[in-house]
Amino acid sequence: MGHGVKSGMNISPLGYLVKDWLKKLTQSQHRNKTNRGSRNNMGDNSDHKSSNQSSRVQEKPERQYLFPSQVMETFSEKGKEHLDTNMPSQFILSLKAGSFMTFGALFSVLLAIGIDAKGITYLLQGLGFTAGYLMVFVSGSVLFTEVNVLLPTSYLQKSYWKKNKYVKFWVVAYIGNIVGALFVALLVISSNSMTPEFTKEIETLLSHKMKFAENGWIGWFQVVVSGILANWLIGMAAFLTTAARDMVGKILGTALPVILFVAGNFQHSAANMGYFSLGLFTSDKYVWHEYVLQNLIPASIGNIIGGAIFISLLFSYAFRKEMRSS
Repeated sequence: MGHGVKSGMNISPLGYLVKDWLKKLTQSQHRNKTNRGSRNNMGDNSDHKSSNQSSRVQEKPERQYLFPSQVMETFSEKGKEHLDTNMPSQFILSLKAGSFMTFGALFSVLLAIGIDAKGITYLLQGLGFTAGYLMVFVSGSVLFTEVNVLLPTSYLQKSYWKKNKYVKFWVVAYIGNIVGALFVALLVISSNSMTPEFTKEIETLLSHKMKFAENGWIGWFQVVVSGILANWLIGMAAFLTTAARDMVGKILGTALPVILFVAGNFQHSAANMGYFSLGLFTSDKYVWHEYVLQNLIPASIGNIIGGAIFISLLFSYAFRKEMRSS
């Protein structure tokens, strides 16, 4: 009977209000859950889309070389770093570069032994000397002819010129290259590893290098012009090697100009330091002052002109706007 009375009881107006409020609250909570779920799904979809977009961006291959203006900026920075290096370190790095030149000369002679075809001989000699230049470029050693490119570029980007510092560094690099080249040549000859065929091949090369002396003063100026061409090419080797971002690119960037300058018999003072150092210990055809006065001095003058004007000055002027904006 109590149950019947309870079930038959009327609900008060307050009860209806409470019941209606609870119903609306439940519906509101349900809608909120639904909206949150849809937003989460949209967020997941957008995250998925953005991840796909980022993956597509990452899949785009990177540029495999530097722009010319970036190369010239790198030259300027390297020149400044060399100037800021203390003199003992500069001299050690110059010794290393000179030694690498003799190694390159040695390799070029060894590869050409027994080859009669001139074209193949020039190709092999160029490839051999590529090893020496590549060791210089990658190791950060100080080569006089590369300095002719780096220092003028650094100077052109500054409003002042630290004259004494530049000249001192030039002298240190030149002397260090000669001493390093002589040291390696002495070690090679002392090892008694070379054959008579090597001596014959080095004498042939020395004759090509010193043939300008037969023309007197005209020959001296011909060496200057030849030196301009030589360091123009070696400057481009440094340019291409700096522009490349991987080792294969650096090897190719070094090899092509070097092969051309060797095949053209252009006079590069740093390379000739290697050849002449070997010649001093293996041949009596020429004496040291003939190498210096008739080849190294005019070749060095031409190398300075070729590197400073035809690489540093012209490229710095051509890309001056890009370099200033960056």
